Amino acid sequence: MLLLSLLACAPAQGLLAQAAAAAAPAPTAPPTITLDQAISLARANEPGFAAAAAASRISNLDRSNARAALLPSVTYHNQFVYTQGTGGPTPRFIANNAVHEYTSQGMVNETVGLQQITAVSRASAAAAVASAELEIARRGLTATVVGLFYGSLAADQKLTVAQRAAQEASTFTTLTERRESAREAAHADVVKAQLQQQQRERDLADAILQQQKSRLELAVLLFPDPRSPFTLATAPTVPPLASRADVEAAATHGNPELQSALSSLRVSNLDVTAARAAYLPDLALNFAYGIDASHFAERGPDGLHNIGYSATATLDIPLWDWLSTERKVRQAKIFRDSVKTALSATQRRLIAQLEESYAEASTARDQLQSLVLSVDTARESLRLTNLRYSAGEATVLEVVDAQNSLTGMELLREDGTIRYQTALANLQLLTGTL
Repeated sequence: MLLLSLLACAPAQGLLAQAAAAAAPAPTAPPTITLDQAISLARANEPGFAAAAAASRISNLDRSNARAALLPSVTYHNQFVYTQGTGGPTPRFIANNAVHEYTSQGMVNETVGLQQITAVSRASAAAAVASAELEIARRGLTATVVGLFYGSLAADQKLTVAQRAAQEASTFTTLTERRESAREAAHADVVKAQLQQQQRERDLADAILQQQKSRLELAVLLFPDPRSPFTLATAPTVPPLASRADVEAAATHGNPELQSALSSLRVSNLDVTAARAAYLPDLALNFAYGIDASHFAERGPDGLHNIGYSATATLDIPLWDWLSTERKVRQAKIFRDSVKTALSATQRRLIAQLEESYAEASTARDQLQSLVLSVDTARESLRLTNLRYSAGEATVLEVVDAQNSLTGMELLREDGTIRYQTALANLQLLTGTL
C-alpha cells in the first residue's frame, strides 16, 4: 500500500515541480552600459562631484540672498514696557514715555550703500566660480570614468586574445604530438609546444584576473553593489581626430579652469571695491505704522487716535576707524595680485595642455594605425609558418616565435586603442565637447 501511495504521489509532485519551474521568473540579461550611461551613473554615486554640485547650489542661494538684501525688510514689532511710576502718569525713567507703553507696529527698513550693491555682484561672481568648479569636477569625473571604461574594454579584448592564444597553443601541442607519433618530429618539439601551452594558460589566468579587477573598479562608480553583472558597449569604429584649429577655438571658449580663474579675479576686484565702500556713508530708511501709546487701543482716553506712522532717514558718515579700512583695502589688493598671478598661470597651463593633448592624440592615432597593420602582418606570418611546419620546412621555434609575435602585437594593439581613445577623450574634455 505504501508503494502504491508513493507511485500515486509521484505524478502530482512532477506536475507541481513543472508548475513551479514555469512560474519562476526567467533570468534577466545583465544591462548593457554605454560610455554616456556610465558617466551619468557615476555622477549620482561619486562624492566629490556631489560636493561640487552642492557648493554650486549653495552659491546660487547666496546670490539670491544678496539680492534680497537690497530690498526692504518688513517686520511686525510688538512690545510692552512697564516702568516704575512716580505716583502719577510720569515714569521714573525719563527715557521711557509712560508707566505703561504698548508698541504694535509694522516696520519697513532699508539700508542703501555701496557695500550692499557690491555684495550682489560679488555673490554672482562667486556663483560663477562655483559653477566653473562644478564643471571642473564633472570633467575630472568624466576623465576617470573614461579611463576605467576603456580600460575595462581593453581587459575584455585582452582576455579574448589570451583565450585565442591558449587555444592556438593547445592546437599546436596536438599537432606536434601527432607529428611525433608519425615520426615526423622530435619529442623536443612536443616539449616546446607543451611549455608554450602552459605559459598561455598562465597568461589566460592573469587576463581573467585583470578583467575582474577592471570591472570591479568601474562598477564601484556605477552600482550600489560592485559585483553587479554588466556588459560594455562602445562604438564599432574609433572616432576621428578633429583639426587643430577647431580644437583651439573650442578650448579657448569652453575651458572651466580659465572661467574659474577669470571669475575669481572678478571676485577679488569686487572685494577691493567692498573694502573701499567703508569710506562712504550708508543711508538707512525706516518707516513704522501702528501703535506706540500708553493704552493698547485705537483711541486713547482723550479720544485721540493712537494709530499713526513715523519715518526716519539716517545717514552715517564714517570719520575715523584707526586706519582699519585702509588696511582692509590693502589686504584685498594683495589677494587680487595673487589671483592675477594664478590667472596667468592658468592661461599658460591651458596652452601647454592643449599642445600636449593634441600631440598625444595625434601620435596615438598614427601608432594605432601602424599596430593594426602589424597585427595583420603577424597573423599572416603565423599562418604561413604553420603551413611550413606542417610540411616539415619550419622548426617548432619558428612557430612559437610567430605565435608570440601575433599575441604580442594583438596586446599592443589593445594598448594602442585605449591610449588613443583616452587621449581623444582628454582632448574632448579640454575643449568641452565631452
